[in-house]
Amino acid sequence: MMHRPLVVAALLLALSTAACGGRPASDGRRPLSHRDSVRIAHRAHRDSIRALRRNMEGRRDSLKAAALAEASKPRLVDTLQYTALMDSLANGDTTGRWPVKSAPYPYEGAILPYHRVVAYYGNLYSKKMGVLGEYPPDTLWQKLRSEVAAWQKADPATPVVPAIHYICTTAQGWPGRDSLWRLRMPKKQIDSALAIAAMGDALVFLDIQVALSSVQAEVPVIEEYLKLPHVHLAIDPEFMMHGGKKPGSVIGSMDASQINWCARYLQKIVQDNNLPPKMLVIHRFTTNMVKNSADIKPLPEVQIIMDMDGWGSPRLKRSTYNWCIWREPVQFTGFKLFYKNDLKQEPHRMLTPEEVLRLSPKPIYIQYQ
Repeated sequence: MMHRPLVVAALLLALSTAACGGRPASDGRRPLSHRDSVRIAHRAHRDSIRALRRNMEGRRDSLKAAALAEASKPRLVDTLQYTALMDSLANGDTTGRWPVKSAPYPYEGAILPYHRVVAYYGNLYSKKMGVLGEYPPDTLWQKLRSEVAAWQKADPATPVVPAIHYICTTAQGWPGRDSLWRLRMPKKQIDSALAIAAMGDALVFLDIQVALSSVQAEVPVIEEYLKLPHVHLAIDPEFMMHGGKKPGSVIGSMDASQINWCARYLQKIVQDNNLPPKMLVIHRFTTNMVKNSADIKPLPEVQIIMDMDGWGSPRLKRSTYNWCIWREPVQFTGFKLFYKNDLKQEPHRMLTPEEVLRLSPKPIYIQYQ
């Protein structure tokens, strides 16, 4: 039995043909028969069903692609939990500076403020640049694990993660072939730093001292490492020189625009490689080292840490922290402890984790040199 829609279509086509007197006799073709009309109507119906199926399949594929795209989009952290943790880091500050309200919420996977980072700093070629160059890896990790445990005991509510903070571009006392007064570490040395970090499942910070070069020239050199999810960036304004001055002859400086360039560079790496947020450490122990700090812009993909980098007595270090870090809030804060230089002034001792945690805001990044 013929389907009713096909019969109706065939009858309508036949009636239309009859009403118009059939096809013109001059075209040399015979009028359509009833059978031809039914065949044409059936073919049209079949083609319309196929087209509908293709449209439905295309729409289903589009919806599936849209769902996958939506699922792959980065999501912000739980804002209530994040706000509570940031309020805790402010440590009772009542000035309105802390926590920094203008900083954006980070995307999921952010390290801060959910963890405190405790890092060992230095260069594998030099015993004078920090603890990394002073000890073999096994001894180094014994000491670092001891510090991690001390910080975990001092603040049990904040999990502590270890880190290796490696200076991969160092300011030099000689100009070099390109007269930029900086030396880039060979990849095998950077790989060694990453291997040491892997011994304790640690994060890695690659530190750049640009001297007479620029962040735009030096940061891209280590991009292959920054694409790794556990590798982060640090920059040192002390050794960004201006006017052709030799590194170490004066304290260098860096403007917010250069820091923002680094943050945007990291942001693109995070976005292009679907990575968790990166951390960007900026060392500071004078106000002039970082210019226009109010213009520094943290990003959902990049967490910015202003690290108090000066050495001295406990009293001097607290004063420097309050003057350079507390007064000019950016996002997160760090604090460096020196195994040797902090002992030079009375009372010839380092600050303890408990003492550092009394600062407002509490440093969330701790570095040992």
